[in-house]
Amino acid sequence: MKHKLLIVTLTASLVISGCSNTLVTPKIAKQNQAASQYNLAHNYYYGDGVPQNYSKAVDLYRKSAELGNVRAQTNLGYMYDEGLGVEKSDDKAVNWYRKAAEQGYASAQYNLGVMYRNGLGVSQSYSEAMHWYRKASEQGYARAQTSLGTMYEEGLGITQSYSQALIWYQEAAEQGYARAQTSLGWMYEEGHGVAQRYSEAVNWYRKAAEQGYARAKTSLGWMYEEGLGITQSYSKALILYQDAAEQGNARAQNNLGCMYEEGHGVAQSYSEAVNWYRKSADLGDTLAQTNLGWMYEEGLGIAQSYSEAVSWYNKAAEQGNSDAQFSLGNMYEHGLGVTQSKTEALTWYRKAAEKKHIKAKNKLKYLEGI
Repeated sequence: MKHKLLIVTLTASLVISGCSNTLVTPKIAKQNQAASQYNLAHNYYYGDGVPQNYSKAVDLYRKSAELGNVRAQTNLGYMYDEGLGVEKSDDKAVNWYRKAAEQGYASAQYNLGVMYRNGLGVSQSYSEAMHWYRKASEQGYARAQTSLGTMYEEGLGITQSYSQALIWYQEAAEQGYARAQTSLGWMYEEGHGVAQRYSEAVNWYRKAAEQGYARAKTSLGWMYEEGLGITQSYSKALILYQDAAEQGNARAQNNLGCMYEEGHGVAQSYSEAVNWYRKSADLGDTLAQTNLGWMYEEGLGIAQSYSEAVSWYNKAAEQGNSDAQFSLGNMYEHGLGVTQSKTEALTWYRKAAEKKHIKAKNKLKYLEGI
């Protein structure tokens, strides 16, 4: 997912008093003009004191940007990036981000790093993304520090290192950045780069959840559901999942569906489980797609349909979900919703077995022995 800085707020405006003995050089006059244009553009962007008008904001950001104002350059890049008041153009977004980034502006450096990571307006390059994330991170920019931590955690553009990821997550988390706090919680939950400590994971998830961050609410809900580092409570898990699910978090929607399917912390309702599984599945969550396939296969909360079950299993299986691969193999083995095919069944069982799926391994031993 793309995480880029939203429109940049001006932290300190230049003010010219009515009377002053200070010599106003051409350079200072130029800077003052750029700042004034930037401020007015900002007003048009937000509709602050004037009717909101993105095209006028773009025009004023451009005038300020051409005078070298780094904030305006960054925001003009953002307008091109999102297609606000101007035709969307990744190339032009990169151009303006780069102008500000090369002047040392941290938020522009971060945005340019995002463009390189995602291959937007430039050829994808994890090493270039790392380069720009690091420049912004060294200025204490929390978003960049978090993204740099992710690059280390996943080994993108650099040798994988949990210890380095932990350092950068910690830096950003201590600034109160919710995404970093959630990632730091995950490191403690999994014991990556640090001794596993569920209580510390709960601590960081809670800090981010209290800021309304949906992923943290989901993770904290999981800790309550399983009783990891905290007293087990289905009711508290349910509340957190519900909050995050209503914010559109796919994993929370899946987990909420599980709560309804199992009747944990709420009256069992297969139809409500199907409702939440579908919301999550439509967002591409493989667990939800597999669960929805199961509901169709068994006719739980919805009319039984093997063909629909196969469809959802296939979506998840193609994304590498081993449970879905196993279930799809089973549908082929028994000819449920598809033409029976031992060859296809073996193909999907093998894919699942390669991911150490125990049932798939047992199926392979049986079918290959026939």
